[in-house]
Amino acid sequence: MKTVIQRVSKASVTIHKNKVAEIEAGLLILLGIVPEDTQEDIDFLVRKIANLRIFNDENNVMNNSLLNINGEAIVVSQFTLHAATKKGNRPSYIKAAKPEIAIPLYEDFIKTLEKELNKKVQTGTFGADMKVELLNDGPVTIIIDSKNKE
Repeated sequence: MKTVIQRVSKASVTIHKNKVAEIEAGLLILLGIVPEDTQEDIDFLVRKIANLRIFNDENNVMNNSLLNINGEAIVVSQFTLHAATKKGNRPSYIKAAKPEIAIPLYEDFIKTLEKELNKKVQTGTFGADMKVELLNDGPVTIIIDSKNKE
């Protein structure tokens, strides 16, 4: 399971001109899933994301987590995070999990994150053509792969 986490001042997701998710200060989390992913990957990423100290404290030092600031989150499914680009110019997405595997893991990731944050997490819609807008704060962008824990 791979995530791209962006610290945002605000972010939103629009589908067919209908805004389905919108947050203020917090994290936009792009989530890519492979068939080998399990609840263990979800638990690792959720703990890491919720506690990642990437928000400024009163001294303008990145010392606070999403939990510390009571920030919001949007999770967007992003199978293209597992693109293979070694050969040719057209990325291959063969490593990405098929919907029958990915959707339950995506939903479990959201539920686990909501439990960890003790609040509702905004989402896109799995498989939809989404327009994601964000104001990256910093910019701060972090990539975390649950298969690279060390």
